[in-house]
Amino acid sequence: MKNRAVPESAQHQVPTSATPPPAHETVYRRLRDSILFGELAPGQAVTIQGIAEMFGAGVTPVREAIRRLTAEGALEFQGNRRVCVPQLTVANIDELIFARQTIEPQLAKRATERATEKNLACLTDIDNRLDNAIAHGDVGSYLELNYRFHTCIYSLADAPILQAIADGLWLRFGPSLRVVCGRLGTQNLPDQHKEALAAMRAGDAEATAEAMRQDVIQGMEQVRRALAG
Repeated sequence: MKNRAVPESAQHQVPTSATPPPAHETVYRRLRDSILFGELAPGQAVTIQGIAEMFGAGVTPVREAIRRLTAEGALEFQGNRRVCVPQLTVANIDELIFARQTIEPQLAKRATERATEKNLACLTDIDNRLDNAIAHGDVGSYLELNYRFHTCIYSLADAPILQAIADGLWLRFGPSLRVVCGRLGTQNLPDQHKEALAAMRAGDAEATAEAMRQDVIQGMEQVRRALAG
């Protein structure tokens, strides 16, 4: 799990057209990234006004963004106009392992069957930059490049329903990855990306799926151990 470049495949990517997105969409994307990459720590309560000030936005688009992220399970209301990122429990981690190891290997398998040399070169470049982030203890880049590696594979799979589910799961465990990095450091995290890339280059879809499954299990078990400690 090689868990600030924004993923090109992410659903919340800013459009390249000249027309800017509505204010509520911009706030949603920025708040989503803040949650996903652990800038808002699990259990940390923030006010609606505080988020508005953080992003220089109005209260109305902030409320809309919070409504969407609450529906996605990325935030929960605390009362007094406060929200927080939910904290993972052992039961949550068991569910996430089940869901991720069911969905992500299938996406990896489909991606292998569709990947071009250009796609593989892009994934290799992301992985190389990820290695550099690990070597330098750059937690922010590590988290974002790890996410980008996975979501690029999702996008290659051409399975929009599975992709949406997998991407949504990251909002559930992504915030805790920063906690894990803070306790263990980036160089102590498991990594099956090289194995997955080698299998993709060989066109071995089953081996890619297994590498992804191992990446998911090892990474989530690392989260479990770190949070338990």
